[in-house]
Amino acid sequence: MKIATIIARSLLGLIFVVFGLNAFLHFIPMPPPQGLAADFMKALFMSHYFYVVAILQIAGGALLLLGRFVPLGLTLLGPVIANILLFHAFLEPAGLPLAIAIAALALFLVWANRQAFAGLVKP
Repeated sequence: MKIATIIARSLLGLIFVVFGLNAFLHFIPMPPPQGLAADFMKALFMSHYFYVVAILQIAGGALLLLGRFVPLGLTLLGPVIANILLFHAFLEPAGLPLAIAIAALALFLVWANRQAFAGLVKP
């Protein structure tokens, strides 16, 4: 179980650090989305909100990679993952399988660190 947690934590952290850095360095070419997804992405870029999300991705991913403050990293990445899932579910369905895999990794890590989140579900 510990090895699976380390693998999931490292994989999720690496994904978010790489794609967060890609927002600034553009080393992975991304085809522009079409339709409503393009309008949504245009609004994110024009308002510079996309860079805030990228910083959160880098910070959360780095915390996961370092293995320190993993619950904080998952807390930072939680809203980002929710938005990725909703974006692909409603605007760009082509990326939905990868979004589901990322969400599954995050949920596994939340479950593995459930003692840190226990206060959220106490009556």
